[in-house]
Amino acid sequence: MLLKSKFKLATTIGIVLSMLSLLVHLFIANYSAGGITNYSMHMDDILPFGLRPRPRRLWGPLVPLDHLHPFAKPSKPYAAPSKHNGFIYAKIYGGFEKIQSTICDLVAVARLLNATLVIPEIQATTRAKGISPKFKSFSYIYDEDHFIHALSSDVVIVHGLPKDLREARKKIKFPTLSPRNSATPEYYIEEVLPRLVKSKVLGIIVNGGNCLQSILPASLEEFQKLRCRVAFHALRLRPQIQALGSQIVGRLRASGRPYVAYHPGLLRDTLAFYGCAELFQDIHTELIQYRRNQMIKRGTVKEQLAVDSVSRKMAGLCPLMPEEVGLLLQAVGYPPTTIIFLAGSETFGGQRMLIPLRAMFANLVDRTSLCSQRELFDLVGPEDPRTPDLPQPPPPKSEKQLIEEWRRAGPRPRPLPPPPARPFYAHEKEGWYGWIGENDTEPDASLIEFRRQAHQLLWDALDYFVSVEADAFFPGFHNDGSGWPDYSSLVMGHRLYQTPSGITYRPDRKIIAALFEDVNDHRYHPPRNWTIAAREHLNRSANVEGLVSSAMLSRPVSFLAHPLPECSCSTSKSPAVEPVKDSNGRFLFGGEEECAGWMARSPAMASARNNEPQIEDYEDNLPEEGSSSDMQESDRSDSNKSSEQDEEMDLDD
Repeated sequence: MLLKSKFKLATTIGIVLSMLSLLVHLFIANYSAGGITNYSMHMDDILPFGLRPRPRRLWGPLVPLDHLHPFAKPSKPYAAPSKHNGFIYAKIYGGFEKIQSTICDLVAVARLLNATLVIPEIQATTRAKGISPKFKSFSYIYDEDHFIHALSSDVVIVHGLPKDLREARKKIKFPTLSPRNSATPEYYIEEVLPRLVKSKVLGIIVNGGNCLQSILPASLEEFQKLRCRVAFHALRLRPQIQALGSQIVGRLRASGRPYVAYHPGLLRDTLAFYGCAELFQDIHTELIQYRRNQMIKRGTVKEQLAVDSVSRKMAGLCPLMPEEVGLLLQAVGYPPTTIIFLAGSETFGGQRMLIPLRAMFANLVDRTSLCSQRELFDLVGPEDPRTPDLPQPPPPKSEKQLIEEWRRAGPRPRPLPPPPARPFYAHEKEGWYGWIGENDTEPDASLIEFRRQAHQLLWDALDYFVSVEADAFFPGFHNDGSGWPDYSSLVMGHRLYQTPSGITYRPDRKIIAALFEDVNDHRYHPPRNWTIAAREHLNRSANVEGLVSSAMLSRPVSFLAHPLPECSCSTSKSPAVEPVKDSNGRFLFGGEEECAGWMARSPAMASARNNEPQIEDYEDNLPEEGSSSDMQESDRSDSNKSSEQDEEMDLDD
């Protein structure tokens, strides 16, 4: 009897302690939960106190480009437009890079035609139903009032058409046109201007992102400066985006170390356009080929569906894979603790493509790991609740209706009806691959998909701000040769205008593909001469040589990708730089005008630069061939620190 009572007492005590432990764990979990867990960047213990050294070769500034300064003000007498020929309103289709480039072209066209420009309409926001009513179309991304005020001396810009003209536009009484890609100024003067003068209102629909040619005649040099004023001054992101972007930059630099911004450029449209499907596997290849087939039917691609992706890769037509970027950054000399910011709203293939890069650089972060859900929701603004896109059951029937149907059903016995087809659920319709196992055609975009596309504009704008402010930038894909502006080229052009001496890599993908072809079987243990070759190429790409070679490809497509020499000036203490011209005799580098005296570097900035800890360039600090295993061990130990994050990651996200 005594034994049984002791056993009951021990059991009761154990149950009580278990319940207390459970309550404590629930309390701790509830207290510590909230939003997305901030990514904890690993701190190296090489220099635990004071400022950390910044090797000039890795973080700049580049001496050959340090004499350049941004200067986009008119260099000649520039009177405000006196004659008014009518109103121009525009609809812009495409992503952030196409919107940014198109708005700059539209302002130049309005100045060329002496027209009043109505604030352009961004179609990705107007067709997204239910987004925040606080921000409409243009103001969803940009500061509308600042845009109008900053260009008041260049172009007359209004929020909308007058009331009577607005009613006439609804009745489709005004002509609209869609200019061809890279239209010439003569096209607008000879064909568009007469229609504008006749109708007083003209609509322009832009799909490709370039409605005015990149290289203008020498007589229109002031229009190039106007483009720079629009892109780098007037097109200011709305205050909420700028505030969150500044917070992200502050969090990236909170450890006292610089960071690298990296844009993969792995977009489904890009991969389909160039035929890079075979570089992926399984369902990703099918998705790329389906999109390529659509482009062939529309006439965008004038090639066969099946192409050799390996040959395209060797020709430099496919983006660099994140694994290759990680190996290149290692070859340049970036340590495994380098902070890398992943830019861009889309990385085709999901987080699976980033696993090799994260294994080499554990501090690979993006906006979702640096911001809480609340901060991102505040950026989006209040939205209408999403309507569930689930199959709805039929309405219930009354007993009288059921009896009546039974009587009209016919003779018995009746065969059983076939089972209903399996319905498509919301996650399959909205996903980027769920439909391909069931259908041969991609489902039409739902309302939620349109809203997601509008959100992507915000994420691209936010990442654009962080990439421009980065200490170094590495593009995964730029100068694609398609004739359309690309995201990385716009970032590189903005950095060239704002901080020309900063580190901005411009790798030649054809040379990089040949380098990796030489070490295809032992990429993670390359010989010393391969590391030297990769390092020398990337160092050249960030310097004047890479700037000039990249400008020969990017400037004919997008002026904003290389706004030199029109939008820069050089100080009187500039080093002896030999001007470089293209085949037509236009300056690519070295033809900048001299800066005014007041634009000389201030003593405060100079002293800050001198007090910043630097490490001189070094070319012999390369790992020996026998020490590669040690380096791999250090990389592996550092990547183990982020194993918890990798295990929690959805590889198919």
